[in-house]
Amino acid sequence: MKSGRFWAWVTFAIGAGYFFIPLIATFEFSLRKTRGIYSFDAYRSVFGDPHFQESFTYSIVAALFTIVLGVLLVVPTAYWIRLRMPQLRPIVEFITLLPLVIPAIVIVFGYIRMYGSNSPLPFLATTSGTNVLLVIGYATLALPYMYRAVDTGLRTIDVRTLTEAAQILGAGWTTIIGRVILPNVLIAVLSGAFLTFAIVIGEFTMASLLNRPAFGPYLQNIGANRAYEPAALAIIAFVITWGCMSLIQLLSRYAPKSSNQPR
Repeated sequence: MKSGRFWAWVTFAIGAGYFFIPLIATFEFSLRKTRGIYSFDAYRSVFGDPHFQESFTYSIVAALFTIVLGVLLVVPTAYWIRLRMPQLRPIVEFITLLPLVIPAIVIVFGYIRMYGSNSPLPFLATTSGTNVLLVIGYATLALPYMYRAVDTGLRTIDVRTLTEAAQILGAGWTTIIGRVILPNVLIAVLSGAFLTFAIVIGEFTMASLLNRPAFGPYLQNIGANRAYEPAALAIIAFVITWGCMSLIQLLSRYAPKSSNQPR
């Protein structure tokens, strides 16, 4: 047992070193903008750049709209499938996996072909329409993660009993979903929301080809033209992503236990 524990720690140390050593080296390099001393000049340069503020704000707003759209689309769908149409679950799961198989560049080229200058819907060819298309595209990319988070949350509650109790009290379907089901799967929804936020913040292909001032294209542009600021941006993006992952882990501790577990 002692030998097994020793090799387990050795494996863990090698894995941790493989992950953290490049990160530490990137952070150390980002502090070298001023020759001869360590400083946070690269970070000050990034945070003081108006383009950083504009792109980061744009991506945050796009992420919030994407989360709202994902919740409005996924929660009623997952609830209805679990309650009334469980036979369609394999089909829906297959559909939600398609964004992992179909490259984002294929989706965005389809957007450009269908909703370009000759679009049958003129609104979608405008700046606001392009923003709408981008949010829909982001929601599509985040669909596998949002759907599975919500579906996992629905497994932990007795959907049928809650629905029947709400109907006995005279609640309609909108009230049942908004005031009964959603609060009970809120932790799962927030987990999907944080994953969606992390995806939107780092996404490059769609925003670039649709010519939107998002954070992903800004990262690429800085990386192609400067030396120390890209390292600082990499650390910032890492902190944002792992901050979202940490919040998911924190929230998962408060998730309700499955009602199917023996008592």
